[in-house]
Amino acid sequence: MARIVILGAGIGGVPMAYEMKETVGKNHDVIVISDTPTFHFVPSNPWVPPRWRKPEELKIELAPVMKKKGIEFIQKAASKVDPANNQVQLVDGSAVPYDFLVIATGPRLAFDEVPGLGPEGYTSSVCHVDHAEVAVRDWDKFMENPGPIVIGAVQGASCYGPAYEYLMIIETELRKRKIRDKVPMTFVTAEPYIGHLGLGGVGDTKGLLESALRDKSIKWITNAKVDRIEDGMMYVTEVDDEGKEKKKHELPFKHSMMLPAFTGVDAVRNVDVSGLVNPRGFVLVDEHQRNPTFKNIYSVGVCIAIPPVEPTPVPVGAPKTGYMIESMVTATAHNIASELEGKEPTYVATWNALCLADFGDSGVAFMAKPQIPPRNVTWSSEGKWVHLAKIGFEKYFMRKIRKGISEPFYERLMLKLMGVVRLK
Repeated sequence: MARIVILGAGIGGVPMAYEMKETVGKNHDVIVISDTPTFHFVPSNPWVPPRWRKPEELKIELAPVMKKKGIEFIQKAASKVDPANNQVQLVDGSAVPYDFLVIATGPRLAFDEVPGLGPEGYTSSVCHVDHAEVAVRDWDKFMENPGPIVIGAVQGASCYGPAYEYLMIIETELRKRKIRDKVPMTFVTAEPYIGHLGLGGVGDTKGLLESALRDKSIKWITNAKVDRIEDGMMYVTEVDDEGKEKKKHELPFKHSMMLPAFTGVDAVRNVDVSGLVNPRGFVLVDEHQRNPTFKNIYSVGVCIAIPPVEPTPVPVGAPKTGYMIESMVTATAHNIASELEGKEPTYVATWNALCLADFGDSGVAFMAKPQIPPRNVTWSSEGKWVHLAKIGFEKYFMRKIRKGISEPFYERLMLKLMGVVRLK
């Protein structure tokens, strides 16, 4: 009987546990290690600060559902992965041995890379539900004395969708409150152009998103490097296409949400051996999601190493979207099952992207197959249906986690919601 340990219990880790257990059944142990007792649905975090969602609505207690699925759940933080001894060390001094390890930790949020960034600095965050809950207080304070808003993503960021979503959700909320005219809004991003998204654009995302910002009278600064943030002031250097300084900006704000760059989490990036992670602490994997050096270690989700899709004047990372992660999970579950049968891994993740960006009362959707160009399919669209589809997506995914449903569903659900023809 093999011990299959999954480190992390987010959008990658929990489906990984469900599908792994479904695949190997009672013949092998599946163990999940998490530093939190709950799963939380990250894509809905931008709805929390303006009180469109309560934090508790986005959380699910994991221990009961894991028990029903026959999965052991260890609610403790990991201090270090120890590949040499095939174990995960925990902060309480204990260790969890494994025959196979799947690293699904998600990222470390590198707020420390920009002075003044983050909840402990002067900007809000929607990267974690706890940060979004803190942002509620910042938003309430803002509403007492409205003024300029600055929203965006700093250099090295790799997840741009939530920045656009938060920008437009807040804009919608301001219009509902009939105070939009009192609030100048600026979008600051490391992207070389609006709608790049870390993907080199998808379909007409450049045109769609630029049009949306113009329609809402939102200014933007691209090729932006955030130098530092002080109380009520953001200092930004805008560069040209060759990366040379073009203009310095001093942006006053009464409310700001800036997405940080990511690194690997400390338990992984601080390992004592080489070959597991890259210099940023992201896990190195081959086409089968398996680490090339430590063959019994796999990884899925935001914590894996993927190079940028193209050179940009300011560093821009590549996102790991939900559809892409789902394909990693399925490939990993089947590859570990193959190894348990004495076979070599053969399954390869599809790495497609299918995303809904909610704009409060409308939205933009895009599809990229595969996510990293060149692509077989690129498609983008907009409309109120995207906002409604995002709500339906949230309900479906939460039900999947709460019920312990293991089958993949992104393509089936999204294409149904979009009303488009199934793509071969």
